[in-house]
Amino acid sequence: MDYSDLVNYYEKIGKTSKRLEKTEIISELLKNSSKEEISILIHLLQGKVFPNYDERKIGFSSRLMLKGISSAIGISQEEVEKIWKKEGDLGKVSEILSQKKKQKTLFAQKLTIKKVYSNIQKLAELEGEGTVSRKIALVSELLSNSSPLEAKYITRTVLEELRVGIAEGILRDSIAKAFNFEIKDIENLSNSLADYGEVAELAKQGKLKSSGLIVGRPNKVMLAIKVKDFKEAFEALGEEIQLEYKLDGFRVTIHKINNTYKFFTRRFEDVTTQFQEIILYLDKYIKGKSYILDSEFVGYNPKTKLYLPFQNISQRIRRKYDLQETAKKFPVEVSVFDILNYEGEDLIQKPLKERRKILEKIIKQEKTKVILTNCIITNKISEAEAFYKKALKEGLEGVMAKNINSQYTPGRYVNGWLKLKPIMETLDLVIVGAAWGEGKRSDWLSSFELACKNKNEFALIGKVGTGFKEKEGLTFEKLTKLLKPLIIKETGKIISVKPKIIVEVMYEEIQTSSTYSSGFALRFPRFLRLRNDKGLNGVSDIEYIKKLFKSQK
Repeated sequence: MDYSDLVNYYEKIGKTSKRLEKTEIISELLKNSSKEEISILIHLLQGKVFPNYDERKIGFSSRLMLKGISSAIGISQEEVEKIWKKEGDLGKVSEILSQKKKQKTLFAQKLTIKKVYSNIQKLAELEGEGTVSRKIALVSELLSNSSPLEAKYITRTVLEELRVGIAEGILRDSIAKAFNFEIKDIENLSNSLADYGEVAELAKQGKLKSSGLIVGRPNKVMLAIKVKDFKEAFEALGEEIQLEYKLDGFRVTIHKINNTYKFFTRRFEDVTTQFQEIILYLDKYIKGKSYILDSEFVGYNPKTKLYLPFQNISQRIRRKYDLQETAKKFPVEVSVFDILNYEGEDLIQKPLKERRKILEKIIKQEKTKVILTNCIITNKISEAEAFYKKALKEGLEGVMAKNINSQYTPGRYVNGWLKLKPIMETLDLVIVGAAWGEGKRSDWLSSFELACKNKNEFALIGKVGTGFKEKEGLTFEKLTKLLKPLIIKETGKIISVKPKIIVEVMYEEIQTSSTYSSGFALRFPRFLRLRNDKGLNGVSDIEYIKKLFKSQK
């Protein structure tokens, strides 16, 4: 397929805000695609060149893109930057400047989606001397051979900012419509395979039901809905429920196959290297040649053996060097609470009570090494409340309440799993802007604009500048370092940033507001922690916030 054909579809999709119209356009495109190109097409529709589980990163900054545009168009970087500051979108800059190309394009080659995909993939693979110049050359080659409109979308894809409003749900619906499958079947397979490209390939070939969880490849995890009390929990789950401690750790799926282990976070990051000592524990305390476990890695004080806050273990996730020293300083215990696959058999369709029995058979518990998450099964609110109070007394986040007959549903918030935490709510919000500080904070960003998710966009819900704790590693200086490379626009002391950094925020109340685009504002918000484990799909959405607002009354 010619890249220009895909670009025409980008334009059609971007011009409508209606979900059904987007679905219709994309399903038509998928129907007409070849089976050899459909996976590439799906990734490019997502503004990506790698599936979600692939750890390779394009790693091409806005500054490098300035050089790429300058090289391809034949004008100075200063001139490119000047237009960028005005437009705030390097894709638009490429489109504008491509109309003024100084270099000859008589011998320009027609771009295909395979060529664009291949060149951008190579950006992640280049290493060694001269890497930067070779990366610029790859991008410049594409831009030199592109039309103005193609240049816009090549630039945006390289920067992973496609901006045409194609959420995963729209892709899911489009695949289902194009190949006459049920939406739930497309979603279930995507949650298992973690790649809509592969799902689309299977759907086009009519092989949807022949695939499931793949040991060694990250899968989406099951998610829980928050409820306010046990009365609501019992009404939703039934007369008898399983309660588990809710630990303040790092959610990790453990994959074992052929004596090889892989540890994946909720965002599909491979953190096996950072937790090498865990492999020894698993070998010793868990039976089985092949399995997928859902667990929490929880940090503890090596002297007191008491659990530590999440922020301590997050230092291990980010660490790339001195891993053994860090492991001694911040040891972790593996708390296993579910099993998805064992010895090649998918277990997600089995009821929770059966999955728990399997765990009890294969795990030999050893405190500070590997344990089963503490749980009880009860039909009494009084027992549930006592278990909850015990969890809070031990310094834990709260409890999980689960239907004992619930299946494991990857990637979904369903009524089978609920969570109960203390009344002070938290939201996971993305930073979209900030302001430079004054006085001793003049070198730091110190007031941060937060946004929730509203369909395919982000809507402002407030500003926050309190809650930083040096001992937990969350400081103005640290956030400034994280946000600086993401700056896309700067006006005086006010900056706009690419939505990427997600933070958990506490507050006392949600109020209506005409100031912010979400229609709501948070009363007395403060930072709680960075959420390195969450992607943009994990940002709290407006419907959830509306529900919380109504529940306050």
